[in-house]
Amino acid sequence: MKTLNIDIETYSDEDLMKVGVYKYVDSPNFEILLFAFSVDGGPVECIDLTKDKVPEEIIEALDDPEVTKIAFNAQFERVCLSKFVGASERLDPAQWRCTMVHANQLGLPASLGQCAKYLGIEQQKDTRGTQLINFFSKPCKPTKKNDQRTRNLPEHDPEKWQTFVEYCIQDVNVEMAIAEKLGKVPVKESEWQLYALDQQINDRGAQVDGELATAAVEMMEELTDENMAKLREVTGLENPNSLKQLKEWLAAQGTPFEKLGKDLVEAAVSGGKLPEQVETALRLRLNLSNSSTKKYIMMDGATCRDGRIHGILQFYGANRTGRWAGRLLQVQNLPRNYLREIEFARELVKAKDTEGIELMYDSVPDTLKQLIRTGLIAKDGHRFVISDFSAIEARVIAWYANQDWVLDVFRTHGKIYEATAAQMFGLGKVEDYDWKSHTGKDMRQRGKVATLALGYQGGPGALKAMGALEQGIKEEELQDIVNRWREANKRIKNFWFDTQRAVIDCLKNGGITKGPKGLKFYKKFGFLFIQLPSGRKLAYAKAHLEEGNYGPAVFYEGQGDKVAFTKQQTYGGKLVENIVQATARDVLAESLVRLEKEGYPVVFHVHDEAVCEVPYDFGSVDKMNEILSVVPDWAEGLPLAAAGFETKFYMKD
Repeated sequence: MKTLNIDIETYSDEDLMKVGVYKYVDSPNFEILLFAFSVDGGPVECIDLTKDKVPEEIIEALDDPEVTKIAFNAQFERVCLSKFVGASERLDPAQWRCTMVHANQLGLPASLGQCAKYLGIEQQKDTRGTQLINFFSKPCKPTKKNDQRTRNLPEHDPEKWQTFVEYCIQDVNVEMAIAEKLGKVPVKESEWQLYALDQQINDRGAQVDGELATAAVEMMEELTDENMAKLREVTGLENPNSLKQLKEWLAAQGTPFEKLGKDLVEAAVSGGKLPEQVETALRLRLNLSNSSTKKYIMMDGATCRDGRIHGILQFYGANRTGRWAGRLLQVQNLPRNYLREIEFARELVKAKDTEGIELMYDSVPDTLKQLIRTGLIAKDGHRFVISDFSAIEARVIAWYANQDWVLDVFRTHGKIYEATAAQMFGLGKVEDYDWKSHTGKDMRQRGKVATLALGYQGGPGALKAMGALEQGIKEEELQDIVNRWREANKRIKNFWFDTQRAVIDCLKNGGITKGPKGLKFYKKFGFLFIQLPSGRKLAYAKAHLEEGNYGPAVFYEGQGDKVAFTKQQTYGGKLVENIVQATARDVLAESLVRLEKEGYPVVFHVHDEAVCEVPYDFGSVDKMNEILSVVPDWAEGLPLAAAGFETKFYMKD
């Protein structure tokens, strides 16, 4: 036996979509119902585990390094089967291959059914699956009609159960057909090694401060009840949660609102021009809609019996660049913390001391929001050592473009915001200018917002999105800032247009077009491929040219904002953004491998930051920074630097 393609159907009383596979499997009521498999591409068999056993040779194959296990979203099968076989540690992810990862690497849909449909393969997913899963795989509501049962078993609908068996078999057929179709463009072996490491990191998980999370949830519930009661009192409405009722009330006060989005309401409240009762009502509404603190509910709900939350990262979750995506807790998108004496704030929350928080920190919702990160803690006898790359994207784009003055800054003092302002506004040498003066601070702010917003062909809109107006920069200044930044960074500007020309050339004429630092652009099997210096390829499905307002325009098919896979346009700056972020991802990936080899176990990571859980008597921040700052063989001349700190709980330094 060389390969084993697998699909399983399961039951748990935990909601998979809300708590993730690890907590789903952690339930005492979890069980595998159906086990469908194909040995070496042969006919698919399905074992009904409600009455039969999996053959011994298949059980042995699950832990045999000579047998490659294959599934679509293989993490689900691997974690479920680890419990099924009673493994003391989870099954070795290095022995598994995930067809979903393969699809993601080619920029294809991450759902089995959508992927099969998009590829137009003969085998298609059985559309009855959702109904069958809802019937057999989840608890059911007890009713008089179903004799008050809370779960549907095969004997409750034998015909439907047989359909479920057929559905499970068909999933394996579909997965195998997708794998065969994608086999023309294999995944690099180094990426499979990275996938295995990613799975080990997810298996390891991160410890949750259950006391903090539980206290925060209880405080939120109490505050919500109080704020809702106050909102009813102020507005006189029976249900002030109703958008319709609240809008009618606001209009009656002479302050009509077409929309009540968070940003609009915050702007209106901070404007100071609203009647007192309207401002009070809107402030209460803002407190009620503090969605970020709902992450405590997720944290609390997804914690397994080992006190840890697992599966918070998805490998290749961002399929345009190959970066990781956040799952469950969404560590990529946690609010920043600015609280003074943050440890004291944590103690006040654990004590549920609302008055103390209001006295020390003013707002309870804002305090809870800022403490979300700290809900992840190092286990006993350990601390977090956290290190992140300094301005990684600015370094990578300058390296690609050979923007010499930027590279010189990163190879010397590293003050990129000040140096950018100096270049844009002719301020002379960075070290000779007074950056602490009022004018100096304003100039640095302009250098900072320009550096962060304009690297990917952005204009005034990008500066606004980066908060330029909120930082006191006038709207009429924005275009001048854009012009000055582009004048100071001509090589980066040229990189956008050179990249667009290279893509247009290979889509129009075929062959391979070369870019800087070993970049290669070519079209094959209907995909536009961009080969990075690391050897990894970015893929754009059905890439083609259409005539636009300014000549040929580049289009491809990819994941839209919603579920649909749609035609999308791209351009030089956006392609450069993909290249730069993908390259930064590859730098981080190599660092993660080195960290593990050096004895720094990674519990999670966020774009350019790695979080390791290490014993108090081992390692140091300096060593971890050093490990991150090693320049990969393929990135000669890239000036890397990292900075870090130690902490008992996760936070921003």
